[in-house]
Amino acid sequence: MADTQVLEACAVRRRGSSPLSRTSVQQSESSRMSQTITQPDNTRITLEKSADYRDSYANSVQVRLSIWDFLLVFGTLEQETPEQVRVNNFQGVYLSPQQAKALANVLNHNLAQYEQSFGTISLEGPGVQRFAVPSNGPVH
Repeated sequence: MADTQVLEACAVRRRGSSPLSRTSVQQSESSRMSQTITQPDNTRITLEKSADYRDSYANSVQVRLSIWDFLLVFGTLEQETPEQVRVNNFQGVYLSPQQAKALANVLNHNLAQYEQSFGTISLEGPGVQRFAVPSNGPVH
């Protein structure tokens, strides 16, 4: 349960998460290397940024799994031609199955809040990329 609480604490919508506004927010947030959050049960969680912490923008996430863990590979996708797409992967993050499920719960909760505030997110129409993926390969 503690893992879920930490994820929920980290899942607050961050100002400056879009590519256009990241730079100015990074400067103001970089001085704040630690933050303490108190949970309803009075458990205190201190979030610290390591010296090599960075915010990044990704429009591609590939998911790979094994019996032991999930691997999320983040990258940027560029449509070079109508027939050619290039993905530049820059970070892989391993999660235990329990942490992956807790992340899915937090994302679903936050997506519901987002859609309630801003409207339904469509996965159809222009600008939405769909790729056929082999059954043993990554998922976008």
